[in-house]
Amino acid sequence: MEAFKQAFEQLLKQCVEMGGSDLHLSAEITPVVRRNGRLEPLPVGPEQILPLEKMMKAIMNPRQRAVFEQEQTLDLAYSLPTRERFRIHLYRERGRMATAIRQLDNRLRSFEELSLPPQLKSLAELRDGLVLITGPTGSGKTTTLATQIHQINQTRRCHILTVEDPVEYLHQNIQSLVRQRELYTDVPTFAQAVRAALREDPDVILIGEMRDVETTRAAITAAETGHLVFSTLHTGDTVGALDRMIGLFPGSEQESIRHQLSMVLRAVVAQRLLPNRLGSGRLPAVEILRVTPAIAHLIRTGRPQQVYSAIETGSAYGMQTFEQSLAELIRHDLVAPEEARALARDWRTVEAYLRGRGITGSGKRGI
Repeated sequence: MEAFKQAFEQLLKQCVEMGGSDLHLSAEITPVVRRNGRLEPLPVGPEQILPLEKMMKAIMNPRQRAVFEQEQTLDLAYSLPTRERFRIHLYRERGRMATAIRQLDNRLRSFEELSLPPQLKSLAELRDGLVLITGPTGSGKTTTLATQIHQINQTRRCHILTVEDPVEYLHQNIQSLVRQRELYTDVPTFAQAVRAALREDPDVILIGEMRDVETTRAAITAAETGHLVFSTLHTGDTVGALDRMIGLFPGSEQESIRHQLSMVLRAVVAQRLLPNRLGSGRLPAVEILRVTPAIAHLIRTGRPQQVYSAIETGSAYGMQTFEQSLAELIRHDLVAPEEARALARDWRTVEAYLRGRGITGSGKRGI
């Protein structure tokens, strides 16, 4: 088993050396790495293409193996002796094991280093309510959440509890007391962990992902009882996150959930990553919804389609649309127009902003 573990670690090292962000492995097929957002083969010799199942079993503990056999999917974290850290997602395709491995930059960075809009800093100053970070897989949601927690940890004396699958960024106690719990290792489910957290004297709760009704219900309850709750959803934009949350519940409960959300939701942040025009790394395009009394009324009365217009005109409250964010990135020559066009919901709106309408956001060039 040790030989298979060493072979797996060698593939991870090669991915790091290439500057890859992701590594894809499947049974007896040449590994593929994602670098600067694009896929390319990982140069390996025939001797390195070993049975994937044996490599994975060499790094899993007995409980993780049992979960994978039952669920046919599993998330876990793994660290090299040189301290690089990875999130590994195991799944099956055509009856065979496959993996998607994300290299984690375990260095906790600032909003400025990540080129995130400065108005996001104010979310760390909230004392209660629910904050959602949304976006597709690989859009940097976990990194943004880690930055929020790090900001709180640096500036406030409070108790932070996280529930993650798996734990990706490791936080040290600075000003705050931080307790990080991992699914299947420390807790059985997100929902049970959040309900238990209410008895553990937290000020801030981070829920890695709201995957189901029970977890979403527990998150709303935690926010209602005076806690600041951060979590993520896999949705494309801020308004879609509202629809997704409400749609999780049976029709008979949706009116009640809309009312609860209108009371506890503080902000929704949606983000996507674009290749940096300089050719190194990627930059975030960010949509920001802050829940004002007017937007709370739209949520409560079931009119999410009108929320987008409120975001578009809400720059005074720190709001911005994807189109406004994309226009600013283009205006500062940070991303290519064709890359931005592929992400825009309405390219004509982006062009209108570029022709001189007001653009909200940071105006920073970033990394």
